[in-house]
Amino acid sequence: MTDYFADIPTIRFEGTETDNELAYRYYDKDRVVLGKRMEDHLRFAACFWHTFCWPGSDVFGAGTFDRPWHRGANDGPASAAKRAAAFDFFTRLDIPYYCFHDVDVMADAHNIAEHRANFAEAVDDLERLQASSGRKLLWGTANLFGNPRFAAGGATNPDPEVFAFGAMQVRDALEATHRLGGANYVLWGGREGYETLLNTNLGRELDNLGRFLNLVVDHKHKIGFGGTILIEPKPHEPTKHQYDFDSATVYGFLKRYGLENEVKVNIEANHATLAGHTFEHEIAMASALGIFGSIDANRGDHQNGWDTDQFPNSVEELTLAMVEILRAGGFTTGGFNFDAKVRRQSMDAVDLFYGHIGGIDTVARGLLNAAALIEDGRIDAIKAERYAGWDGDFGQAIAGLDLAGIADLAVSSNLDPKPRSGRQERIENLINRFI
Repeated sequence: MTDYFADIPTIRFEGTETDNELAYRYYDKDRVVLGKRMEDHLRFAACFWHTFCWPGSDVFGAGTFDRPWHRGANDGPASAAKRAAAFDFFTRLDIPYYCFHDVDVMADAHNIAEHRANFAEAVDDLERLQASSGRKLLWGTANLFGNPRFAAGGATNPDPEVFAFGAMQVRDALEATHRLGGANYVLWGGREGYETLLNTNLGRELDNLGRFLNLVVDHKHKIGFGGTILIEPKPHEPTKHQYDFDSATVYGFLKRYGLENEVKVNIEANHATLAGHTFEHEIAMASALGIFGSIDANRGDHQNGWDTDQFPNSVEELTLAMVEILRAGGFTTGGFNFDAKVRRQSMDAVDLFYGHIGGIDTVARGLLNAAALIEDGRIDAIKAERYAGWDGDFGQAIAGLDLAGIADLAVSSNLDPKPRSGRQERIENLINRFI
């Protein structure tokens, strides 16, 4: 099974002059950018679910991929073969991290005892594969959305037995992530929302979700897991309305349940645009609120209204995103995970490499552009000049006044403020010169 990628060499940096399409043109992992190696800035990961579990199916058609581990039942041997092929892929791609859901890496289970046994077997194997390959775990998570029992959600399910089954999965996945040295643990509420208010007790569901997350945080401390707990915002799909709509919504939820200092966000580009935002907006908002954690790198299709999970290919979008990441101080425990899948017609083994190589180079190029913009300094200078009044005498004067005092100062100063240019077109021109 590990021969599946045998014809593909390890992907290396060859520079912008190369004609080799199975090489990096911009991702030079040892290149120092703003005092840090590129690999350490970007902390790339590939995921199990889209890359090795998805068979190329959609709601209108069966799977188009003919991977050996997709043939037949997902039993123990097939699951082990999939794990071996995945680590061969991670190694040939030469990226440091990977990510998984519990059910991605294990054989199918038919009851709770079988689930735990199959997952434990998979974790033993992942530990061995990590040691032999040198790959590390960026984050783990539990799938509380795929099985029919989770049709009405996991932590927000109206059935307490489903809540308890989900607690079992998260407990085991969190402990496995800790054992495997994972840097983060993600809670992606794939169905934590509602389809209609007619049968939904919204207040109870929010309280149950808040309790569940507090239980996860408590268990993190109990077992000594030093990584970061992350929530992945998403506005809708598959439910009509998700409780984790965007970064600002997540922060309000965390604040209400006393978790704003315990949990951060894993921002997905495609989810940001589905929420009506830009990717860079979500990063900047999370940074401003102190909850920026990690990134799921992908993109959507502007002509579709759902999550298409395509590989990122916009240098402009990734440049603007990297500017905000660098301004936020960069990643601590987070990184760039490619939550992206090749198209159904891209069915050959090599297509998995083309997708990841293109995404990796796009992000790397965005980093180089963002670093150059920051080193140039003009955009930051324009922004600083725009807000300079708040650091001046008048801005300092009103800082300690109440509303009436500020109003009286405006009257006594005979204020007549004039509009000032935001220099938007100048900034956009500067951005394009660096891209």
